[in-house]
Amino acid sequence: MTLTINPLTQQPSWHALDAHYRDINAVHLRQLFADDPQRGTRFAVEAEGIYFDYSKNRITEETIRLLLGLAESSGLCERIDAMFHGDKINITEGRAVLHVALRATRNQSFMVDGKNVTPVVHEVLDKMTRFSHGVTSGQWKGYSGKPIRNIINIGIGGSDLGPVMAFEALRHYSRRDMTFRFISNVDGTDFAEATRDLCADETLFIISSKTFTTQETMTNAHSARQWVVQTLKDEVAVARHFVAVSTNAGEVARFGIDTANMFGFWDWVGGRYSMDSAIGLSTMLAIGPENFQSLLGGFRAMDEHFRTAPFARNLPVLMGLLSVWYTNFFGAQTMAVLPYDQYLKRFPAYLQQLTMESNGKHVTVNGTTVDYQTSPIIWGEPGTNGQHSFYQLIHQGTKLIPCDFIGFCRSLNPLGPHHDLLMANLFAQTEALAFGKTVEEVRTEGTPDWLAPHRAFEGNRPTNTILVEQLTPETLGKLVALYEHSVFTQGTIWQIDSFDQWGVELGKVLAKRIQPELSRGKEPQLQHDSSTNELIQRYRIAAGPGKMEELS
Repeated sequence: MTLTINPLTQQPSWHALDAHYRDINAVHLRQLFADDPQRGTRFAVEAEGIYFDYSKNRITEETIRLLLGLAESSGLCERIDAMFHGDKINITEGRAVLHVALRATRNQSFMVDGKNVTPVVHEVLDKMTRFSHGVTSGQWKGYSGKPIRNIINIGIGGSDLGPVMAFEALRHYSRRDMTFRFISNVDGTDFAEATRDLCADETLFIISSKTFTTQETMTNAHSARQWVVQTLKDEVAVARHFVAVSTNAGEVARFGIDTANMFGFWDWVGGRYSMDSAIGLSTMLAIGPENFQSLLGGFRAMDEHFRTAPFARNLPVLMGLLSVWYTNFFGAQTMAVLPYDQYLKRFPAYLQQLTMESNGKHVTVNGTTVDYQTSPIIWGEPGTNGQHSFYQLIHQGTKLIPCDFIGFCRSLNPLGPHHDLLMANLFAQTEALAFGKTVEEVRTEGTPDWLAPHRAFEGNRPTNTILVEQLTPETLGKLVALYEHSVFTQGTIWQIDSFDQWGVELGKVLAKRIQPELSRGKEPQLQHDSSTNELIQRYRIAAGPGKMEELS
């Protein structure tokens, strides 16, 4: 796909937004709400069961009009069409970007290189379903004849963050007679703690690696293989305690996994967009195929909304444009995602990869260096924990931090007044951040003059509120797709390739060079910089003789 688009900062729509920012920068949210009693409902959109209140942003109708103009001049509509049509919009890798095909119905058609990929997607989903039924029914047994009671997913990046987030988010719907764990870090502690209290003859490992060569994943996988073989005293046991999510049948077979138990996926799905592919096998095992289908249905509903809704009422588009507004005109460098539901405790971590690996780029698709900021830094914790941690900085600090608040009207675990108190805190925080409390108001309450400045809140801190009825598999699918397409919108505006990740490669290459230099063998001829050379030498001395032979 080729679009002729002027450089971002040379577009008239960009200059118009810059001038508009200077006009309204000093206007307080108190004034905006006072001038418009209906603002709270006029700047809100409800779609696909999600109520999106963006009224507490430092915007006017003119802001939205100008941001929509920027989306138009940036070719967002054409870019959306290109993605759904299977065009190779991942420019640097020459690939289509079709994670939306992973949640297609059987009668939908998504084309890649002239071939409809929907049948192969459902072929894998059907295989996952049969396998899940086999494991959870007890039909699939381990080497010793015992049923599987423990599932451990071994992956990293998108092969870990998606599955672990989904499991935690949907734990309410998961089987309680099975244990689900996740290993990603190459630090041996991660493996040791995940397996310490488990029996190898009741444990199934899912090795999730597209190439089956990812260093961290395969290091953990081989440790798992050794653990199983040493315990069960037979190499044949590997085939009953390991399955693979991969495309490399040769390496899978060499590991000892029956390729009949290999679940494939495709190069038109990026790792951080793959939790609804075979990478989600652990999710399906945990919540069951029916709930997994509901999850896919939620994704699909948001995909259709993004594809068809007018931009002025399009949830991902509005979210993405607001992020551009704060990143590029207010100079906001971070954004907090604050879910008021304990089940979503890993959601901010998941969004860190989705957002920052996608849009953490400094060159455009044409290879020119950008002269503007791209991805914000994403972070957050579930409410109300964060209120007793970092909210102080958001309220009274010197940094502008736009926040997304996510809440649910009904709790999955109703317990006395707990949920009312939780949601009261959510609503109160967005109100306090928007309106604050002036020095005069604090003094009126009887605060001494010397203390009043300390107790005053500037306010004018922007927030979005995402309100949903209840956290379900379908709801989770909608929320993830909402952020996926918001990231896509931002990347389109910034004219970057949101679907490659070359920035993770250099460190991996250097690590492979350094690893043998850490072993206890012959003193290496170090040819790094003086800092790295000294660190390696100190490590070799401190580690002591015989500690690292296995790395040789």
